[in-house]
Amino acid sequence: MLSPALALGIFVVAFGFIATEKADKVKTALVAAGLMTAIGLNAGSEIFFSERGGIDWNVIFLLLGMMIIVGVIKQTGVFDYLAIWAAKRSRGHPYRLMVMLMVITGIASPFLDNVTIIMLIVPVTVVVCRRLQVPAQPYIIAEVLASNIGGAATLIGDPPNIIIGSRAGLSFNDFLVHMAPVVTIVFVLFVGLTRWLFRKDFVHNPDKVGEVLALDERRAITDMRLLVRCLCVLALVIAGFALHSVLHLEPSIVALLGAGVMLLVSRADVGETMEEVEWPTLVFFIGLFVMVAGLEHTGVISAIGTWAVGVVGDDMFAAATALIFGSAVLGAFFDNIPYAATMAPIVEDLVAGSSDPAGAGALWWAFALGADFGGNGTAVAASANVVAIGMAARTGNHISFWQFTRYGIIVTVVSCVLAWIYVALRYF
Repeated sequence: MLSPALALGIFVVAFGFIATEKADKVKTALVAAGLMTAIGLNAGSEIFFSERGGIDWNVIFLLLGMMIIVGVIKQTGVFDYLAIWAAKRSRGHPYRLMVMLMVITGIASPFLDNVTIIMLIVPVTVVVCRRLQVPAQPYIIAEVLASNIGGAATLIGDPPNIIIGSRAGLSFNDFLVHMAPVVTIVFVLFVGLTRWLFRKDFVHNPDKVGEVLALDERRAITDMRLLVRCLCVLALVIAGFALHSVLHLEPSIVALLGAGVMLLVSRADVGETMEEVEWPTLVFFIGLFVMVAGLEHTGVISAIGTWAVGVVGDDMFAAATALIFGSAVLGAFFDNIPYAATMAPIVEDLVAGSSDPAGAGALWWAFALGADFGGNGTAVAASANVVAIGMAARTGNHISFWQFTRYGIIVTVVSCVLAWIYVALRYF
C-alpha cells in the first residue's frame, strides 16, 4: 500500500508546485519523474518503450514535427499577413476579433487536431495583438478552449479520441455522427460565454486600429515562392492526418515526414529553425508522462476506475454520468492523453460485461466527451494547453496556471453539463 500512496503523494506535491508556480514546471516535472523512477514507482527503463505505461513518443514527435513546420512557415511572413488581415476584418473590435479567431480555431481543430491548429493560430494571435497593443493572453486562452471543444467532434481532432476509437473500433464517421451534434451546441454557447468571461480584458485602441487599417497585408509576405512550397507541404501533412488510418501511419510519422520535406524544399537553416522548437514544452511533457506512468504502474488510476465501476454496477446511465464528470475531473489533473489510455480498458470491460448493449454503447461517447471537455479543466489537462502556454511565454505573454484554469473550470463545467444532458436525451 506504500507505493500507491507514495506515488500519489509525489504527484500531488509536484502538481502543487506547478499550479502555484513556486518552482519552474519543467524542473518540477523532471525532479518528480526522476524520483518516481529512482525509487521504483514506475516500470524503470520500460517507460521509454511502453506505449501504455510510459512516455507517449507519438505525442512528443507529433509536437516536434509540427513545431519545425511552423518554424519554417514563420519565415515567409504569412503570420504577419494573417494578423493584419484579421485585425482589418474585425476593425480592431476586441470581441469581434476574438470570435473570428475562435471560429477559425473551432472549425479547423476537428480536421487538423487541436495541437496543430494551436501551433498555427497562436503566432498569428501574438502578432495581431502586438499590432493593436492589446494583451494576447485572453485571446490565446479562448483559442485553446475552442480547440479542445472543436477537436472533440472527430476521431483525429483530439488525441483521446484516437485512443478511444482504436480501443472501441469506432470510425471517423462514428465520431462525426455521435460527437459533432453536441460539440456544435457547446461551441456556439461557448462563443457567447466568452463575451462575459473576458469582458474585463477587451481593450480598444482606436489610434492603433487606424494604423493597422492603413497597412497593406500583402507587403508582409517576405518570400512568396517559399510560402507556396510551404503551403503545399502543409496541405500534404493535413491530408496525411486525415488519412492516417487508411495509410496506416501514425500522426507523429506524418508530422516528422512533413518537417523533413519542409526543411528540404525551403532550404531553411536547420539551426535557426530548431531554435523555434519549444524544447521546454517537450521536456515538460516527457516528465509529465513519466509521472502519470508512476500512478498507472502503482495502480492508482486503475483503482479509481475500478472503484467507480463497482459503484455504478450495471446501471448504464449512472456509469455514463460517472464517465462524463469523472473523466473531466481526473483528466484535468492527469493529462487526458495518458488518462484515456489507462481508462480505455476499464471502459471496455464495463461495456463487455453489461446486459444492456444499447446503454453500454453510450459509455464510449460519455467517456470521450468527459475526457475531451476535461482537457479545458486546468493548464496541464491537454497537450494544446501546455503548447499554447509555452508559445505564449516565449513571446513574452506569460499565462499562469491559475489565469488559464479559472476560465477553463467554468467552460469545463458548462460543457460537461450540456454533454450529460445530450447523452441522457439521446441514449437513455
